[in-house]
Amino acid sequence: MPIFSRTSAFTRVTALAAQRPVHAAFAWLHRSPARIMDWQAEVVAIPAPPYGEAKRAAWLAARFAEAGLSQVENDAAGNVFGTLPAARLPRESTGPVVLLSAHLDTVFPADTPLNPVLDGDRLKAPGACDNGAGLAGMLALAHALVHAKVDLPAPLVFVGNVGEEGEGDLRGVRQIYGTPALASRIAAHIVLDGAGTDTAVVQALGSRRFKITITGPGGHSFTDAGTANPIAAMASALAAMAEIPLGDSPRTTLNLGTVHGGTSVNSIPEKAEATLDFRSTDPEQLLRLEVALHRAVEDAVMRCNAQAKAAAPVSRGALRYSIGKIGERPAGHLPADSPLREVLEAVDRHLGLRADLRLGSTDANLPLSLGIPALSLGAGGEGGGAHTLAEWYSARDRELGLRRVLLLTLAMVDWASEQ
Repeated sequence: MPIFSRTSAFTRVTALAAQRPVHAAFAWLHRSPARIMDWQAEVVAIPAPPYGEAKRAAWLAARFAEAGLSQVENDAAGNVFGTLPAARLPRESTGPVVLLSAHLDTVFPADTPLNPVLDGDRLKAPGACDNGAGLAGMLALAHALVHAKVDLPAPLVFVGNVGEEGEGDLRGVRQIYGTPALASRIAAHIVLDGAGTDTAVVQALGSRRFKITITGPGGHSFTDAGTANPIAAMASALAAMAEIPLGDSPRTTLNLGTVHGGTSVNSIPEKAEATLDFRSTDPEQLLRLEVALHRAVEDAVMRCNAQAKAAAPVSRGALRYSIGKIGERPAGHLPADSPLREVLEAVDRHLGLRADLRLGSTDANLPLSLGIPALSLGAGGEGGGAHTLAEWYSARDRELGLRRVLLLTLAMVDWASEQ
């Protein structure tokens, strides 16, 4: 039996939307498009590569304090928190909370020219949409709720988290869910990531990333000919991986991302390195590919060492290898009878939206893998050119998207208070 029936979820959402403080919050959003866009332009002008988010976190902490949130603080990873406490609970309450988060980092190196250009309701800059839109949207919701004096039955925790992109490897949400005092209280987690008014990521795409390193003695291409060559072994291993069959159900992908090595065209290299990315909705497929990778590299190195030994009676040294995991995102999904899924459907019905449910790789991966109700939403508006220097964001329909997030969040806070 679902925790919320479709009827009761819709009834709850309709009643919630009719409350005067919620209307006041909607009104604040309606009056404030320029202010929200100014925040977005400000934040995207601050570089925030993975492991370099401190200045952007400081900016957000100051904005949280200006909004009137309490307990504005950073954790050991660099995440920044602000809390809208429950109206009728003591501040030291240890009961359920709902998290609303947006990641601080971008894919761009710290020296990337940002130079945001704001033209009306359109912003052009690297990171304008991912995740300038999420951060500005989260800040707008905090201001709207505080301004409207919405009484919450359970605390709502706002989080600007680090480490969502690339090599960040979800380190911000890993810190959150690795902190028992907070993690044990999280009843639901809503992630704001990029643009979109009717999208929702409810299935987490799992991934594992590896770095292969093969080393050898190296040498001169002529005088040391026959010495085991790290690039030859790497090429053999990668060719074997490229031939592995990948099914469509569950969809599984394998990408050979980068290859580096060698000193010059007439030198036997001393080292070769490569990176690979595996993705699947099925953890067993990720494990299968990881086992295949170890086998392919071991076989290639052993074969090259055997060939070198046969070619040169006096060995100059054998190849060695290492395989290191450089990233992992767990798979998961939000069940159809989850209270969060049911409330999302009710909110979209109330607003006349048709949800576009998607598969993705976001901060929601981790809570979903732990069985915690979570999803990732766009923060309204439209965007394009993600992860490129030509990235852009348009605030068209931002207000509708933020109304959607606000109703969803308030309904889940209401649900959390009953747990």
